[in-house]
Amino acid sequence: MESNEREPAEAAAPQAGPPVDPPAGPPARRPVVAAAVPPARTPPDPQAGPSAEPAAGGAAGDTADRPAGPSAGPAKPPRAPGIAGLSAPYRVVTALALAAVGLAACGHLALVFLHVAPSNTVSKQHARTVDDWIYPEFEQNWKLFAPNPLQQNIAVEVRAEVRTPGGEPVAGGWRDLSAQDGAAIRHSLLPSHTRQNELRRAWDFFTGSHGEDNRPIGERGELSERYLRRIALNRLVEDGTARGEIVRIQLRSATRAVAAPPWSDEKTDTQTYYRELPWWTV
Repeated sequence: MESNEREPAEAAAPQAGPPVDPPAGPPARRPVVAAAVPPARTPPDPQAGPSAEPAAGGAAGDTADRPAGPSAGPAKPPRAPGIAGLSAPYRVVTALALAAVGLAACGHLALVFLHVAPSNTVSKQHARTVDDWIYPEFEQNWKLFAPNPLQQNIAVEVRAEVRTPGGEPVAGGWRDLSAQDGAAIRHSLLPSHTRQNELRRAWDFFTGSHGEDNRPIGERGELSERYLRRIALNRLVEDGTARGEIVRIQLRSATRAVAAPPWSDEKTDTQTYYRELPWWTV
């Protein structure tokens, strides 16, 4: 029994002897196991939009986590609207321009208010400044609300005396400036405010600051003469009808009352009355 129990122990013991060297030659290569490499994905087309099917080898969760479209850099902050979106120098220039326009508008409204308001201490103290600003371009009146509105057609006419090539001055015929203004605005969708009021207001300004003998009354009379003469000269130069050197000009008004309607018994004198002004040297 004892011999039988020792046999397994003897068989398990390693045999005594010198170590065996491995054979000479190149080392044996280990077999390479190919790993599962996912196929390369084609970048999505920005025009086609996100693909409906996930790429092969990908999971549904990966497709959901990826943002649609091509990867973009950091988004630029949106530009602020209005003046705030401009650079600092442009903001300063714009602010100064708006401030200047606002001050000019407020000053104009203040002067017009003092002109049309009842006489008071402020308007009397600054009457010269108000008149210099208002006349003649911004003159105000209340004829539209008068109890008896104007019922006359007043036409302003002008003629010029030009110097011929021989040196002799020759006076031309009368030209109806009011008729030209009326023809320019008739049937016009956007009639000119200048054509409607410039000449008419200039003539009213002249007659209001002159006596029956056509002599000016105060400084406003002289201003109205220069204003009316400048308008007439501009019309002559623009039309080009007064050929040659203009030496003098003369203006006149043709006043004719508006005829009464056929159903009225009112009798109206429709004869034309003229008021000629003296010749003005250019």
